[in-house]
Amino acid sequence: MKIEKTKQIFLLILLIVAFTLPGKVVAQVANDPVKLKVLCYNLRFGELASLDELADFIKSQNPDIVALQEVDVKTKRTLAPRQNGKDFITELGYRTGMLTAYAKTIPYAGGYYGIGILSKYPFTETRRVMLPMPEGSKEQRAMLFGNVELPNGKLLTFVCTHLDYPSSEVRLVQVEALNQVLKNNPWPMIVAGDFNADPVSPEISKGMSAWKQVSSSDFTIPSKSPHSKIDYIFCSPANSWKAISANTPRVSLSDHLPVSAELELTF
Repeated sequence: MKIEKTKQIFLLILLIVAFTLPGKVVAQVANDPVKLKVLCYNLRFGELASLDELADFIKSQNPDIVALQEVDVKTKRTLAPRQNGKDFITELGYRTGMLTAYAKTIPYAGGYYGIGILSKYPFTETRRVMLPMPEGSKEQRAMLFGNVELPNGKLLTFVCTHLDYPSSEVRLVQVEALNQVLKNNPWPMIVAGDFNADPVSPEISKGMSAWKQVSSSDFTIPSKSPHSKIDYIFCSPANSWKAISANTPRVSLSDHLPVSAELELTF
């Protein structure tokens, strides 16, 4: 009888452990810091490198998520004849083994010109938001959102953008629009892109002052002899993010240098 009672108690303990421990483990894992490597690269529509070369470089960096600018889809450019008809975002996704999102900003040369995201992790939502074109603008520009589901089940909002080039005034209006769109976003955020603005410009020093700038201070353009920084990675909220390292790889696959950052996110 005692043996039988002991077995029952033992089984009860096993059941309690089975139903309580997994929940605690999951909760702990879900709240643990998440490490991410982010890469941002303006591709110069493939004028200076093949898609194989660009994909090989991206793979060599082993990023978790990538913001890409000047991404062509099925264009026929005279400056990049070897890229004619190619779907950059789909081919780069295939070559890197990453998931893809794309936003057309303008029709160009029989195809599309825009921005893209590559991600190791699945998107729960992607969305394009066009940026304003105040007086003096030259090209339509956009923000591409990707809400990404991380391995712990939490969501991260990743935004790729490429601001217009004519003037600081134009870009400041676009940065203000970016902040307005994102101000009520409920998840941790990364914004990465070609801002066409140096760090002391109003659009960066004031317009992005609420964000944590985590890319290096190295110059990013032109790639062969850089003398200006216009490519950035920003995070928000600032106290949720820790910059582990930042790098500006010296490669000549575009007229820009890429920027990368290894980050730690605490929920």
